[in-house]
Amino acid sequence: MRNSSSPIRNRQARPIAFLKARLSPEGYLGLHLTIGALILISSTLLFAAIAEDVVTADRLTVIDRDFSSWLHAHTTPTVTALLIIITRIHATLGVTILTLGVLSYLMRRGYRAHSVALAASVFGGMLLNVILKNLFLRARPHFTDPILTLTSYGFPSGHTMMATCFYGALGAFAIANFKRWSWRALAGLGAGFMILLVGFSRIYLGAHYLSDVLGAFAEGAVWLAFCLTAVNVLHRWRRAGSQRRL
Repeated sequence: MRNSSSPIRNRQARPIAFLKARLSPEGYLGLHLTIGALILISSTLLFAAIAEDVVTADRLTVIDRDFSSWLHAHTTPTVTALLIIITRIHATLGVTILTLGVLSYLMRRGYRAHSVALAASVFGGMLLNVILKNLFLRARPHFTDPILTLTSYGFPSGHTMMATCFYGALGAFAIANFKRWSWRALAGLGAGFMILLVGFSRIYLGAHYLSDVLGAFAEGAVWLAFCLTAVNVLHRWRRAGSQRRL
C-alpha cells in the first residue's frame, strides 16, 4: 500500500530545511547572507522613509530646524574646536588616507577579501553619496553667524556616510577575526561611537540637519551591508568550489 504521508512530510520538511540552511554559519548562502539581506532591506526602508520626509517637508524637517537652532545657540569654543578637528579628519581626503593605510596593512597580512570589502564600501560609498546629493538637491542649514560655510548640497551627509562605511567595515573585520567576545564588543562599540561622533559633529557645526545625518546612517548601512555581503558570499563560494575540486 502506498504511503500517502511521505509526500506530506517531505513538503513540511522543505521549509524547515530551507530555514536551517539560511541560519547556518557554514556555506555561502547561510547566516552571513541572511543577516546581510535583513540589514540591507531594513536600512533601505529606513532611508526611504527619511528621504520621503525630507522631500515632502514633513515633521522630521521641523525637528531638523529646531534641533539645529538649539545646538547652534549652545556651542562652546572648546567643543567647537574639538569637533572641527573631528570633521576635518573625516573629510574626503582624511578618510581616503585612513582607508589606504588600513588597506596597506590588510594586504600585507593577506586579508584580500576584507581589503576588497573595505575599498568597495568606502570609495563606492563616496560615489553613491555624490549621486544622492545631486538627486535630492537639499540646501544646508543657514545661520547669520555660521561656524562653517558650505555651498554644496546637504542630504545625505557625506562625512557621516564615509564614517559609517569606514568604521563599519573595520568593526566587521574586528568582529570576524577577534576570538574573545569582549574584544568583539569593544570593537563594535568603538566603531559605533566614532560614527555617531562624526555625525553629531556635522550637526553641531551647522553643516547638516539631523535628517541629513540619519539618512547618511541608513545609506551607509545599505551600502556597507551590500559590499560586505557580496564579498563574503563570493569569497565563500570560491572557497567551496576549490574544496570540491580537491
